[in-house]
Amino acid sequence: MKALTKLIPIICLFVITGGSLFYSCSQEKKEEIAIILPLEAALSQARENRVELEKVLHRYQSNPSDSLKYRAARFLIENMPSYTYYKGKLLKQYLTFFTLLQEARSKKVYPQAMIDSIRRMYGPFSLDSLQYCKDVLTVDSAYLCNNIDWAFKVWQEQPWGKNVSFADFCECILPYRIGDETLSYWREDIYRKYNPLLDSLRASTVLDIKDPLVAARCLCDSLRKRSRFFTTTVPQGLPHVGPEIAQSVSGSCRELSDYVVYVCRALGIPCAIDFMPLHGGGNDGHQWVSFTDKYGTLYFQEYPDKIKEVRKDKMCGASKIKVYRNTFSLNRAMQAEMQRLDTAVVPFFRDPHIVDVTADYAKTYKKKLEIPASMLYLGKPRSRIAYLCGSSRMDWEPVAWAEFDGEHLAFSDVQIEPVMRIATYERGRLRYWTDPFEITVSGEFHVFTPSDSVQDVTLFAKYPLWQDEKYQKRMIGGVFEGSNDPDFRQKEVLFLIEKQPERLRTMVYSHSLIPCRYVRYIGPEKGHCNVAEIEFYEAGGLLPLSGRIIGTPGCYQQDGSHEYTNAFDGNTETSFDYTEPYGGWTGLDLGTPKVIDKIIYTPANRDNYVRSLDDYELSYCTKRGWRTLGQQTAMLDSLVYRRVPKGALLLLQNHTRGNQERIFVYEGGKQVWK
Repeated sequence: MKALTKLIPIICLFVITGGSLFYSCSQEKKEEIAIILPLEAALSQARENRVELEKVLHRYQSNPSDSLKYRAARFLIENMPSYTYYKGKLLKQYLTFFTLLQEARSKKVYPQAMIDSIRRMYGPFSLDSLQYCKDVLTVDSAYLCNNIDWAFKVWQEQPWGKNVSFADFCECILPYRIGDETLSYWREDIYRKYNPLLDSLRASTVLDIKDPLVAARCLCDSLRKRSRFFTTTVPQGLPHVGPEIAQSVSGSCRELSDYVVYVCRALGIPCAIDFMPLHGGGNDGHQWVSFTDKYGTLYFQEYPDKIKEVRKDKMCGASKIKVYRNTFSLNRAMQAEMQRLDTAVVPFFRDPHIVDVTADYAKTYKKKLEIPASMLYLGKPRSRIAYLCGSSRMDWEPVAWAEFDGEHLAFSDVQIEPVMRIATYERGRLRYWTDPFEITVSGEFHVFTPSDSVQDVTLFAKYPLWQDEKYQKRMIGGVFEGSNDPDFRQKEVLFLIEKQPERLRTMVYSHSLIPCRYVRYIGPEKGHCNVAEIEFYEAGGLLPLSGRIIGTPGCYQQDGSHEYTNAFDGNTETSFDYTEPYGGWTGLDLGTPKVIDKIIYTPANRDNYVRSLDDYELSYCTKRGWRTLGQQTAMLDSLVYRRVPKGALLLLQNHTRGNQERIFVYEGGKQVWK
């Protein structure tokens, strides 16, 4: 058994009906079977391209000194059949989005506007319009040998390579691709471009140059200095962008992680991409790059942040259900077990090139999460696989699986904070077996079942405001002032903000009755004068006062996008972000002195508050799906719904704009996000 575990790239499964594993042949025979079965399967699928793949095998097999290269070639070919990619003009046109992102920022063109422009120019993106290619049918011997030779070159020449095992080399340096990107020759170009960044490390007599983590830190500290553009707003449905586009260092966490992986692997630094399929408190997944030091301790990087040890970082306690690691090798054990239970498997777990690393990223988790039979709906499942699902807006996304007989069900290595739900996959869709539930700190199951009792609810947002919290806190200590001196040498304090705002529009009354021609908001220390909108009113006034906008020019972004004028443009999506932490202010010259009666202000935000005149719909989750509680047009920055079932899981949708929405419950007169 130990001999087989050492040959991690060479995996062979003996699945017996009773679940036992028998070894009736010699060790040599076992290894021969392990080699032949996956390899022959891949070569058979290659059809006419078989001759190209066999050229690679014969090249390295003929020279005893290339025995490791032969095993590496075998590893790549055995795991090649499930890899595919796309080619086509439309794909190239859409990929220009990433190369132009940084240039567009300097011209104040935002990502969504770029996507809309590309769509108008080239039409909607569709994979169906592209050429679909399979690696096993198209990868030729020259490409594969080039990849293998360059991977071995860097593994063997770099001083830290001695602390990279062959198994880790195969998974974390050798792969010629990351996902479904269009294939290209990339190793040599990236090596020649970035390898000089490590010259000082290789010459060091102080640093441990034999530790791959030291090399990773040295490289990534240099990469962090590069100009980059992070945005979650990217064209939907695109495959991985590939090594050339990735070097534009623009896009979402996927593109930025790919960039780091290409560079690290080209330089012989082992790394992998780890990911959570879903944030515990969000609707989307997230990924990052993982590393280990020479002792096996796990580290990670969310580019452009620094490399940090997982166990000592907040990542370990972040809300999530599962974490997986992408592998080049197919997880044949998982695939065989799932196929034994059911031929129909959800897309996420088909051809699984993943391994479960949840335990490495969780401070507290359930080694075995048993689902009480009392929670399960009545009925008989058609599938013997049950899925543990996380919430994504109105959908439930499978993130873990377990064997299911309709009564007994237990999942392995589950972080328990998020809301979950059990489902089977039948006839191409999910069939739910429980109401949504969470596990409390005391380890008890709390099920979100709508009650017959009802309550009235007041809603201020459709999505958690945790990303807005820093902007809310940056207003604490901010001051509204009035003066008859344009330089505010003598001034009156109209209002001091003492707590963070909790809604889109906060109304306060002025403490001064002195008429002032000049009024302003000056941010607190370290607040960058962050504010989205300000309105000053006279007593009895129905409309905000107008005047000439005054303030301190300059914004943190240095591109004119967040200037002081934004606070009076009537748009709560734009804001002032002063270039310095303190000293920035924005205000109005009213022309003549006015007595300010009240002030309404809006913090900088991500546009997830309730907005007046937008159309909303509140729904709650039931056994048979989401049931609507009706649509409303917001008249203010809040909504009131009556006769809402207590204990229900709720979702507020904005039908006018945006797509960020998140489940919540209503407790203690407030929205509690889940």
